[in-house]
Amino acid sequence: MTNGSNRVLDELAKLVTDAAGAAQGLRREVETAFRGQAERLLNTMDVVQREDFEAVREMAIRARAENTALLARIEALEALVGQKGKDAGDTAKAAKPASASTRAKKD
Repeated sequence: MTNGSNRVLDELAKLVTDAAGAAQGLRREVETAFRGQAERLLNTMDVVQREDFEAVREMAIRARAENTALLARIEALEALVGQKGKDAGDTAKAAKPASASTRAKKD
């Protein structure tokens, strides 16, 4: 009897092991089919992949930083040009009264 019940337990263990293997195989097949369907669905929805999104995001961050640097550079140049223009205007204003006073002396 011991030998018979042992054989039944061995057969039962083998059956459970085979069922677990079949369940894992079935799970892999279902997972593969699901991924295939999900990829097809996402491709029809025109969804971008994560790698592409990250690449464009990095480009946008770099462009934004470059724009900020260029804006600061433009403001510095405008300030410099404005200062030179102001200095030139001051020189012209200083020259006008001298010319006016010489005209007054000539009259």
